[in-house]
Amino acid sequence: MKILTVFRIIAFFEGLTYILLIFVGVPLKYFNDNATIVKTLGMPHGILFMAYIAFVIVIRMDHLWFRKHYILITLASIIPFGTFIIEYKLRKLN
Repeated sequence: MKILTVFRIIAFFEGLTYILLIFVGVPLKYFNDNATIVKTLGMPHGILFMAYIAFVIVIRMDHLWFRKHYILITLASIIPFGTFIIEYKLRKLN
C-alpha cells in the first residue's frame, strides 16, 4: 500500500473522530453528564492525530505538494473538517 493511501485513510479517520468528539461527545459530556463517547473516542483520536502529524513530516520530504502546503496540511488537523479537505485533494492528485 502506498504511503499516500495510508495517509489518506489516517486523515479521514482522524477527522471523523475529531468531528464526533466536538459535535457529539463534548455536548453529551457537558449537557447530559455522559462522558462515554469522549472516553471511547479520546484515545483513538489521539493516536490518529499523532499518526497524522508523523505522516505529514515523513511525506513532506518526498512530495512537492506537501512541501508547498506543509503548514496548511498540518493546521488542517486542528480545524474541524480540515482533514477531509486534505484527503479530498490527495484523492484528486492520485
